[in-house]
Amino acid sequence: MPTSRALASFRKSLLAWFHKFQRDLPWRKTKDPYRIWLSEIMLQQTRVAAVIPYYERFLARFPNAESLAEAPEEEVLRLWSGLGYYSRARNLQKAARQIVAKFGGAFPETRDDILSLSGIGEYTASAIASIAFNQRAAVLDGNVARVLSRLGALRGDLRERKKWQALQSEAARLLAIDAPGDWNQAMMELGAMVCTPRAPRCLLCPVAAHCEARKLGIAETLPEARKKRGTVDVELISLVIANRRAETLLLSPPARKNKDERAGGIPALASNLWHFPAAALTGDATLCARKAWKELFKSSVPPAARMRRLAPVRHAVTYRNISVHPFLCSAARLPKLRGAKIVALRAVTGLAISSLTRKIAKRAIAALDELPR
Repeated sequence: MPTSRALASFRKSLLAWFHKFQRDLPWRKTKDPYRIWLSEIMLQQTRVAAVIPYYERFLARFPNAESLAEAPEEEVLRLWSGLGYYSRARNLQKAARQIVAKFGGAFPETRDDILSLSGIGEYTASAIASIAFNQRAAVLDGNVARVLSRLGALRGDLRERKKWQALQSEAARLLAIDAPGDWNQAMMELGAMVCTPRAPRCLLCPVAAHCEARKLGIAETLPEARKKRGTVDVELISLVIANRRAETLLLSPPARKNKDERAGGIPALASNLWHFPAAALTGDATLCARKAWKELFKSSVPPAARMRRLAPVRHAVTYRNISVHPFLCSAARLPKLRGAKIVALRAVTGLAISSLTRKIAKRAIAALDELPR
């Protein structure tokens, strides 16, 4: 797009398409920065269809920064439960407390102040500043980077620092200065709905005439694939202990992360939320389960007949493929452990827990009535 006329045509075509064909999404019906911020955080690495019901439930309970700041963390995590990447929820509440403490409960209006909040990076700050406050800040995320790579027929790893900086400069150059919020949403919408990672819908693209990759016939090959991190297989055993009242024992989230947890220890794999006792699987699963019981509770293990091995639970987190071998253990009394809590097994799925822990709980609940009493 070497000429100002071409750039004007590009902007006009894309904005006209967006105004006509944009998806009807709840966060597009508001200029409230709190709601826009919430949507942007939830949409990180999460599909739109999955986000909408969480967004609506979360807003019903926490309609503003004050209500979010004052809530118990466990309630925030419970309403987030199932969305994954729980550090987002923790940072969301930290930022809400910053908004109350530093800005009197009013969402900050400048991009720099927005960027100062916990959990907000360059992209999110630009999105909020442009959409809520009409500030001239161009966004750059995966969708926008893919669009730009095809428009300019750019090769190589787009996440390489210099290339990403060049893409940011190009996004700023293309920005429609009179409608930055709509423009940023239009670029993201184009990447999400038309200029998709596989099989881009070039015949439906409103700016196909400006696309160098289409002219060269290489749109489907861009952006070039990044070298992926190899997957790691993780195998665990988990102890779901139930007493005669069908109550179970959950271990508390760690007070602070230690080196093992940052490297992918068991609490981290459970998103540092309430979780069942677990240990790495090394050798025979039953022997590992009995050893874990002894080490955790410093007591003799229950008879083998009261440790029922259940079907494995499969789960994937980023580059890890996790297999958990749960044991439903019957105990007259639940072992005592500092920081643990006792809850009804059937109520576990309603707590602030990870998707992995929820899968284990459901497997155990299904088998509960068959366990010897």
